[in-house]
Amino acid sequence: MASPETATPIALTIAGSDSSGGAGIQADLKTFTALGVYGASVITAITAQNTQGVQGVLTLPSDIIAAQMTSVASDLAVTGIKTGMLGDRVTVETVADGLAQFRGVPLVIDPVMVATSGDVLLAPDAVEAVRTRLFPLATVVTPNLREAARLLEGPVASTDDEMETQGRRLLALGPEAVLIKGGHGEGAEATDILVLPSGSLRFSAPRIATRNTHGTGCTLAAAIAARLAEGDTLPTAVNAAKDFVWQAISAGRALRVGNGDGPVDHLHAIRRR
Repeated sequence: MASPETATPIALTIAGSDSSGGAGIQADLKTFTALGVYGASVITAITAQNTQGVQGVLTLPSDIIAAQMTSVASDLAVTGIKTGMLGDRVTVETVADGLAQFRGVPLVIDPVMVATSGDVLLAPDAVEAVRTRLFPLATVVTPNLREAARLLEGPVASTDDEMETQGRRLLALGPEAVLIKGGHGEGAEATDILVLPSGSLRFSAPRIATRNTHGTGCTLAAAIAARLAEGDTLPTAVNAAKDFVWQAISAGRALRVGNGDGPVDHLHAIRRR
């Protein structure tokens, strides 16, 4: 007797391609797979990129970005979405318009602005579009300390209280929640703060000394989207994603990929199973 069919959790990433495989679309799809979720993708840009930096960027035409979104929406029952590198204002607006086809699906906005190498990945004129077009659609936005400061046009937070204050200001822009990531901060622990209308939650883990951190932001946002796609509440999804990334960084210390800031180990969960 054939087993009854069950709904397959499907996570969609809308982001740029990283030719070295450590960040962007590639990191997202690895994360979805490692967490047992079917992954689909909409590519917004192609980068010539490795562990040492970004050597070139080609932003895809808005019509092909829109067509990819329509193709996925017309056929796949997506249950979680994550956006990453969007590049310019036109792309941000195209993606915001296309998300209307996915109403009710949990949406994680990772406002990617600068690569681990320091290369700029979001044009200045696109920042306002991210704030006004994407934030009001988001289940959660996941800026790091520098991204939060850029979005608010203010200084980088240096304490937990300052992080939470900036999270509150970003929450006022319309998302349901804000996760301020403290991985670029100082101290023995890396603390992320989830700011909700009802309060805040802190997620801390010991800081790991390693150069292999390429793609951590992409991976965290993708892991949150994967867990939301499976039906988790947001706090549960964030907690599980934080643990997944910490394990990926820890396992990634042994990787020897490239000559710069190497990737985390997305496949640690598969090997453990």
